[in-house]
Amino acid sequence: MSLSDLTPMTKIEVVVGSDDVREIGDLMQSLGARGYTAITGVAGVGHHGPRGGRLLFNDHDALTLLVTVVDPERADAIVAGIRPILDHASGVMFVSPTAVSRPDYFA
Repeated sequence: MSLSDLTPMTKIEVVVGSDDVREIGDLMQSLGARGYTAITGVAGVGHHGPRGGRLLFNDHDALTLLVTVVDPERADAIVAGIRPILDHASGVMFVSPTAVSRPDYFA
């Protein structure tokens, strides 16, 4: 297989607090994402200062990275749906072109 055999798609990554994970995951799926990957306990430094990874006694303040890959024509609706959530929540969204070897997994 070579790069020319891959199918162009769009990757949407969203880092949010645990309180917003379900809403964003449900939104992604309702707008055509076949699924998503959730990576909990991510850490970093950003607009709101440093944020730790997994917390010892609760995960209420932990950050989660949600990643989905969709057909490019579905991406606009998902991005438009997530943007208002981020207006009232702490989080960031990254959107980038990608390519996959198994497009049937995402369509």
